Amino acid sequence: QLPPESVPQLSLVAAVGLHRALSSFAPDIRLKWPNDLLHMKSKLAGILTEMRAEPGHVHAVVIGIGVNIRRPACGWPADIAQPVTDLASAAGRNIPRLEVAGKIIRALDTAYQCYLDEGLAPIRKAWWQAHTACHQRVRVHDGGHYIEGIAEALDDDGALLLRHDGELTRIIAGDLEVMDMGSDAS
Repeated sequence: QLPPESVPQLSLVAAVGLHRALSSFAPDIRLKWPNDLLHMKSKLAGILTEMRAEPGHVHAVVIGIGVNIRRPACGWPADIAQPVTDLASAAGRNIPRLEVAGKIIRALDTAYQCYLDEGLAPIRKAWWQAHTACHQRVRVHDGGHYIEGIAEALDDDGALLLRHDGELTRIIAGDLEVMDMGSDAS
């Protein structure tokens, strides 16, 4: 029972739950705004959220989660544009899919219950602490142009607050890259 404007918060809830679940298998898993999980700068998992609503009323929210559990036997497809990894490689062992699914479901349930009981504040704090670009220089491509600045915070809607030219800019969508100090994006 959420108003439509609060639905983006569920992506943060899902990301926190997924991060906790996958971190129980492997160290150094980080969130990447807006919807990815990385291990050592390689994509491990992603989250997509879709809502069916009408003005003032949400009918349904579907949260899709994709996790690379094992590297394909034939290798990763050549057309993947970014570095990718899998949970088995990150953990250094094979992990049964049912074990992964069970931990994800429990962690999602725990994060959602925290959200219902305590609101967004603890979720947003956990999300930001796990974010790969926390207070770092980033570049965000919004489909039309790039904006560079310091990733300062996350607002209640899941938008990235970027310090750019001395001003705080609210970024609602785009592809984020963490900048290496003094060089191109990594």
